Amino acid sequence: MSESADLVKAAQKGNKEAFSVLYGKIYNDLYKFAYYVLKDQQDAEDAVSDAVMDAYVGIGKLKNADAFRGWMFKILSAKCKRKLKSYAGKNRETLLSETDLSALSFESDTSERMDLKKAFEALSDEERMIISLNVFGGYNSDEIAKMLHKNRNTIRSKQSRAFGKMKEYLKET
Repeated sequence: MSESADLVKAAQKGNKEAFSVLYGKIYNDLYKFAYYVLKDQQDAEDAVSDAVMDAYVGIGKLKNADAFRGWMFKILSAKCKRKLKSYAGKNRETLLSETDLSALSFESDTSERMDLKKAFEALSDEERMIISLNVFGGYNSDEIAKMLHKNRNTIRSKQSRAFGKMKEYLKET
């Protein structure tokens, strides 16, 4: 059994420190995912907090201790989808500040980060969700299809188109 699985078992028995360690191991990836999907620092923090609270309360329901990371991303994905639905009809052209970008710790210069951020923001909500699940969550198209209740070929084509859009955007800049 892995160290994470041992921590999950301890957390399921009520060990708060074990849950905290588990959460600490994946917080950055959870935040990056939520931030890129929602394009708003506060909303991303709220979504991650809500997901963590739900996970803490429901950790006893997790059957496979080795699936903690995937389980957390599924919870967070659902929170982000609800938040995106609440944006419907609202102008969500939120620009990220330079401070926000530095929190994502990309290993490139500021100009490249800004271009990448703008290319990512140009994607639709669904495209950002798919790309974020792939890049930050580490999920393949089959896993993303299951999470989003879509056909895997649909996910593959949307993912390919989204990467293509980003590539074209970056060529133009």
